[in-house]
Amino acid sequence: MGLAGRINGALRRIPVWPVYVLGLAPVPWLFWLAATGGLGVEPISALQQRLGLAGLQVLVAGFAVTPLRRLTGVNLMRFRRALGLVGFGYILVHVLVWLLLDLQSWALVRADILKRPYITVGMAAFLLLVPLALTSADRALRWLGPVRWRRLHRLVYFALPLGAVHFVMQAKGWQIEPFAYLAAIMLLLALRMRLIRARVAT
Repeated sequence: MGLAGRINGALRRIPVWPVYVLGLAPVPWLFWLAATGGLGVEPISALQQRLGLAGLQVLVAGFAVTPLRRLTGVNLMRFRRALGLVGFGYILVHVLVWLLLDLQSWALVRADILKRPYITVGMAAFLLLVPLALTSADRALRWLGPVRWRRLHRLVYFALPLGAVHFVMQAKGWQIEPFAYLAAIMLLLALRMRLIRARVAT
């Protein structure tokens, strides 16, 4: 048995639920830091940024599962749904903080979406993620059927790049980190598209 086989054997003994617990554990801690001055002089803005970045990181990790399996043989597929839902959870809280703590007005929400391009892009990415989260359960897969379910979940190919573009656009000044996330996502997207074309060809 090779290294990948030994890793996969160890992974099969790990339950999925710790991904949810450990993945979302920092959320209340971040709120505590924001409430007690641990996030600086602009705690709401810092809270939004940390939640959004954490969500993007977890979603990228979930997006990398399939290329990782094909390239290395390491199989994390049983954790992919949990990673996707944890990432969506961070993005959802990120949006709720913006709505309820930052703007606190539906009129301002509409104005923000229409007048600030990075908010428009970010909201588009969030709305694309919503149906993916809502149809993540096995019941949805059975109801939609495998073909329609896979087609629907290819919305992630648009949502993740839009999320990275949102990150780039909201950054102040020239920062390497947002562009690094965008480049990583585009690379993973290219790998995923290559795998799809190879599967169709066979």
